[in-house]
Amino acid sequence: MRRVAANYIFPIDSAPIRNGYIELDEQGTILKIGELTSEMSSTEYYNGILCPGFINSHCHIELSSLQGKFEKGTGMSGFINQINALRESAPKEVRIECIAQQFEKLYNEGVSAMADISNCDESFQIKKESPIYTRTFIEVFGTEPDDVENVITDAKRLLDKAEEIGLDASITPHSPYTMSPELLTAASAQGLSKGYISYHNQESQEEEDMICRHSGALYENYIQRGLSVPPATGKPALLHFIDRISKVHSAPFNENILLIHNCATNQESIDAIKSVATNLFWVTCPLSNIFIHNTLAPLQLFRKNSLKILVGTDSLSSNDILSMVEEIKCIQNHFPEIPLAEILQWCTLNGAEALSIENVLGSFTPGKRPGIVLIDNIDFENMKLTDQSHSKRII
Repeated sequence: MRRVAANYIFPIDSAPIRNGYIELDEQGTILKIGELTSEMSSTEYYNGILCPGFINSHCHIELSSLQGKFEKGTGMSGFINQINALRESAPKEVRIECIAQQFEKLYNEGVSAMADISNCDESFQIKKESPIYTRTFIEVFGTEPDDVENVITDAKRLLDKAEEIGLDASITPHSPYTMSPELLTAASAQGLSKGYISYHNQESQEEEDMICRHSGALYENYIQRGLSVPPATGKPALLHFIDRISKVHSAPFNENILLIHNCATNQESIDAIKSVATNLFWVTCPLSNIFIHNTLAPLQLFRKNSLKILVGTDSLSSNDILSMVEEIKCIQNHFPEIPLAEILQWCTLNGAEALSIENVLGSFTPGKRPGIVLIDNIDFENMKLTDQSHSKRII
């Protein structure tokens, strides 16, 4: 048996415990938690807070070689131009090495599981060998209706590769502006059949302008490149998604649907999707959203609607660092009224529920094996992280 303790432990499924301890067996299974007493010996004591292993609920790990190569603040139109130009700018062996380095870094800093986007198989072997649990979303694109069959066929081949080496994976649509309506429906059908979709939703006002009214920088970008665009709907982009998945099967949708970014989401969109779907997860990637658009998701609106919020890092094409602690700091800096305990739930248990691994990860519930993360340099008076806070895996 091993016992670890700290100034505070955050069990997540119960209130924080001052001078709390965690007992666990040699396999890392939680046996007991409680408040440390002076007579307890053989206890490892850490200065800081202990929380369960993080769940990074949105990442593009295969873009790790792009760190430092992108101009910031370009909006989605400018970002797309950069990703098209730079995606394969490094040799394959360099790209794979960067993936491996980031996996090791994420694990050492406390990530226990990840929802990761794949457009190729370069990360698959690393995922198989990593102690981080990964659910892989095979993401598809295609603006031309005639290409649907070929795109889905290619995605199925990639899905087969993932499953052959034991990865949990499913096909998923990317976003409304990178897909013909027909492909959006076809890719959604594939994802829903597996029970999971990870969908880039209302990431920017540019997306809303394009889908709603055929205007804005993103729309002009597509027209200049001679690409097809979905018909203007006159409604928020999320309602277009609802319309397309409704062609797969009728509501309610009980599958796990991860909606990513959500920076332009409004009450109309929330009401519409909640009326047809039961297992919704709203993923915010704050540092990425600031990097590209200098904006953030309306987290107070999400809290007002009791939405299940998750946190992701996105990729090193749209972020300077893959760090869950840095994402927490960003949220705290912009939303200082949100309690740390709530943000940590977004980063742990909520993400575990989205990936259906909450029976093992996400909280210090006896019987689970979530991993234990130390976050140091805490402002205990205000119970907030500081600029000097870092995370480190203890278990």
